[in-house]
Amino acid sequence: MPSLPLARRGTTLSSQIGFTERLFASSEDKQFAARVDAGLDLVEEGLRNQVRFADELADVTARYLLNAGGKRVRPMLTLLTAQLGEGATPETIVAAQAVEITHLASLYHDDVMDEALTRRGVPSAQHVWGNSVAVLTGDLLFARASQLVASLGEEAIRLQADTFERLCLGQLHETVGPNDGDDPIAHYIGVLADKTGSLIAAAAQMGVMFSGAPGEYLRPVMEFGEKVGVGFQLVDDVIDLSDKEGETGKTPGTDLRAGVATLPLLKLRGRAEHDADAAALLERLDTEVLGAPETADVSEVVAVLREHPVTQETLEEAHRWAREAVEALRPLPDGPVRRALTRFADTIVERSS
Repeated sequence: MPSLPLARRGTTLSSQIGFTERLFASSEDKQFAARVDAGLDLVEEGLRNQVRFADELADVTARYLLNAGGKRVRPMLTLLTAQLGEGATPETIVAAQAVEITHLASLYHDDVMDEALTRRGVPSAQHVWGNSVAVLTGDLLFARASQLVASLGEEAIRLQADTFERLCLGQLHETVGPNDGDDPIAHYIGVLADKTGSLIAAAAQMGVMFSGAPGEYLRPVMEFGEKVGVGFQLVDDVIDLSDKEGETGKTPGTDLRAGVATLPLLKLRGRAEHDADAAALLERLDTEVLGAPETADVSEVVAVLREHPVTQETLEEAHRWAREAVEALRPLPDGPVRRALTRFADTIVERSS
C-alpha cells in the first residue's frame, strides 16, 4: 500500500486564476482575494477532518486522492460567489466542503468506469485496491457529502440530489452513447454539461445560497458554472493531444487510447464521411491508438490529429462556451467578484496555450 505525503495545497485565488498585480492593484481587490484565500484555508482544514472514517481501510482509501492534490476549483467558486453576500459564512464553508467531497467521490467512480491507471499523478485507487474497494470508497464519500448537505437544509438537499442525478445520467449517457438518429456532438455536449457543468454550477449556486446574497444572482451563476464546465472539458480534449506531457500531466492520447469520444474525434468522424484524408486519419486512430497500452508510442498519429483543423475547431468551441459563461454574468454588479469569475473563465481556455 503506497504511503503518500499530504499534498501541498497552493490553491490561492491568485495562483488558481492568474491574477496580475494590475488586476489586483486596488486595496479593495486585495482584501477580496485575502478573504477568499482565508476561506479556502478553512475549507482545506475541514476536508482533512471530514474525509476520515473509523474503519482503517476506508480511512486510508478515502483520503488517498485528497492527499494526492487537486486544485479545489469548485470550493473556490463557492467562496467567490459568496462574496456577493456575507462571504465565507460557516454554512458556506460546509457547502464548499460538500461540493469538493462530491467531486472527489465522482473521481473514484470515473476511474473505475474508464479503467484509468493514474489520477493526480498517483496510481488510481482501483489500480491499488481493486474495483470493488474503489467503488465503495466513492459511495462512502458521496454519503459523507450528503451528511454535510443535510445540515444545510431542504434547499441544499434538493440541489445536491438534482446534481447527483445529473452526474449519474451524464455517466450513463457517456457509457451507452447516442441513440440512432441523435447528433453525436450534441449528445457529447450534453454529457459534458451533466458530468462536469452540473457540479460546477451547484458550487457557484451554493455560494449565493448560504452567504445571504440576493436570490436573483442564482440564475446567472448557475448558467456561468454550467457553461464554464463544458468549456473546461473541451479544453481537456485539446490537452489530451498535447505533446507537453510535463506541463499537462497527461500522457498524449490518454482519452483516445481509452476509446473516449472527444470532440476532435467526433468532428473527424463527421468529416470522414466526405473527406478521404480525414477517413485515412480516422482509420489510423482506430487501428494504432484505440486500445493501445500506455507504454505504446502513439505520438506520431496523435500529432497528426493535434495539427488537424478539427482540434482548432474544438478550441474555438471552448472559447465560445467561455464567452457565453462571461455573458451570463451581466446581471451581477461590477466589482471584484465579476472580475474574478471573468478571469476564471479566461483561464479555463488559456490552459491549452
